[in-house]
Amino acid sequence: MGKYKNQYVFAPDKRRREGGHRVRGVLLVFVPIVILLLVVTNFVVSNHVVLANVKQTILNLPEDLEQYSILHLSDLHGAELGDRQQAISAALGTTRYSCVIMTGDMLGENNDVEPLLDIINLMPADTPKYYIIGDTDGSFLDDTAHGNLSVYADWAQTLINAGVTIVDRPLSETRGDGTIWFVPEEVYTLDLDGMESMYRERLDEMDRRATALTADDAAKRRVLEYQLQRMQEIRTAKETVQPEDIQVVLTHTPLTEDYVQEMASYGTKEDYFSMRYAGIILAGHYNGGQWRLPLGGAIYVPELGWFPDDELVVGMSYPAGIPQYISPGLGSDPHYEYQPGRIYNAPTVTLITLTRKAVSQ
Repeated sequence: MGKYKNQYVFAPDKRRREGGHRVRGVLLVFVPIVILLLVVTNFVVSNHVVLANVKQTILNLPEDLEQYSILHLSDLHGAELGDRQQAISAALGTTRYSCVIMTGDMLGENNDVEPLLDIINLMPADTPKYYIIGDTDGSFLDDTAHGNLSVYADWAQTLINAGVTIVDRPLSETRGDGTIWFVPEEVYTLDLDGMESMYRERLDEMDRRATALTADDAAKRRVLEYQLQRMQEIRTAKETVQPEDIQVVLTHTPLTEDYVQEMASYGTKEDYFSMRYAGIILAGHYNGGQWRLPLGGAIYVPELGWFPDDELVVGMSYPAGIPQYISPGLGSDPHYEYQPGRIYNAPTVTLITLTRKAVSQ
């Protein structure tokens, strides 16, 4: 009797052990397959450049600017996406665009400009190309003696020679009866009188000791003259902008709801050079969060914390009612100290087409 009792008592334990072995066996096979699948799909996603198409309604868009298209790039960080940026070339294909906007941080380590030049060489030479400075770019002006009379840093002069315009003042294009302005965000609140006075005082001080100027002093003087000219051109632009003109605001770091609201409140309705008349804001900076969940949002953004709302990081949003498009970027930002590379985050260039017609996003 005891023999049968023992069999009855211990048989379930045996079955449980056998079941546990089967589960572990399945996991040993299944988990590596899942990991391999995730690695492979991430490699495909994060190394395939995407062309995103965005249409944005601007109700007061002049008829002559209908279908004006902006190729928006940002945050390359010197990445090489295929031989001579072949992956970007493949994404662009035969796409046509009215201008190119680069919202900063396109340079590589030590201001390496070559990967960016490879992109520029993919573009039509006669297409306007605009660049604003990102937070890793450093100054584009050089006020030290550097072997030539240019006020620009070597990397900036190289870009200028390649047909790129560095935007540090409002610039405009006119097509028929339509005018579109490209405005660096910071000039809306620039104290022109104060800045002009400061630059002129410094220049006058240098002139008083002109006989003792060193080569570095001469370089500083050229930069001061450049800044005074910039102040004058900003002043002229502010007086020139009309309410029917389209203002495209350029910023590297996306603008917040509170900031846009405050900026739009400056001045009166008759001050046409104002954020309140902005048609669209273009930004970059966040690289789409760099590491993203599959089919999900950003995991961690240093300035925004864990799992931030995606509209703060990438794509179209409407702070204070003004459209703002944040580029997903192309490379990986060293500010993401513990998140190197891009995970489930396709490098992206964006074609933004302006229209008076109502469109759904």
